[in-house]
Amino acid sequence: MTAAIDIVDTPGGVPGGVVVGDAGAGRPTGLIHRALRLWRTRVGLALLVVVVGVALLGPLFAPHGETEGVGIPNKSHVDGLLFGTDKLGQDVWSRFLLGGRSILLFAIVATALGLLFGVTIGLFCALNRGKLDELLMRSIDIILALPSLLLTLVAITTIGPETWLIIATVALTTTPRIARVTRGAAIVVVERDFVAAAEALGESRFRILRSELLPNVSGPLLVEANLRLTYSIGIVASLAFLGFSTDANGANWGTMIQENRLALAVQPWGVVLPTIAIAVLTISTGLLGDGFARANAGIDRGRSE
Repeated sequence: MTAAIDIVDTPGGVPGGVVVGDAGAGRPTGLIHRALRLWRTRVGLALLVVVVGVALLGPLFAPHGETEGVGIPNKSHVDGLLFGTDKLGQDVWSRFLLGGRSILLFAIVATALGLLFGVTIGLFCALNRGKLDELLMRSIDIILALPSLLLTLVAITTIGPETWLIIATVALTTTPRIARVTRGAAIVVVERDFVAAAEALGESRFRILRSELLPNVSGPLLVEANLRLTYSIGIVASLAFLGFSTDANGANWGTMIQENRLALAVQPWGVVLPTIAIAVLTISTGLLGDGFARANAGIDRGRSE
């Protein structure tokens, strides 16, 4: 029943029309295949694999514990320590290898929850136009009007830096943007004949959402998912830098930057290593998002760039 279509974005980023394509053209696999033909997507994926590998496998190779004192504080050259010690005399390299898991985990889970709720709200509003749609969209506008980091900080300072709260607040600030993109892309699909045919055949709203709308807005959603992951990484790292982490003494890339910034002139590695890791992580997801956006819009289709 589902037609194979591509959602084409206008220069402003709002879906502006549909193009009927070959079978499977509007599916995620077709978009991924086209995106991987672009150099920016391949570079972004390679960088992402490196950083994720360091975050996930790094703890297996850390020579010291995350709170283990191993020498004089703020020494950049110490025998047996590749990158010296931090302000507490702990091994910078070990803390770096141990510090990526929390940022990566929090960002991925928050983005996944934001996608779940945002896609659900967006598809529901697109299919059920009316007062409820208007109410949900205006509620989303209110959330979008609030600074995301400020909203997150208010919640955390009120309740405390709990793991579930950090994830929930980041997901809350991510959901409205995903809902708007999903609704904008799905409204175009709702007007297609195959959706009307599915309704005429008596298919349930849930089945129409799952089988008719969702597959045909997967392109814009893949692009938005990459953008929201980049956003979530930045927010989680910023919270850690500001001191809002679930473990004040634990290794965390954002916390490492905050702790060692005053000794940057004498021992730069405690700041440089986590800064590079966060930068590469955000750049990689940004390149992936740009690659998916170009592939979805048909830019440079059929040739590598």
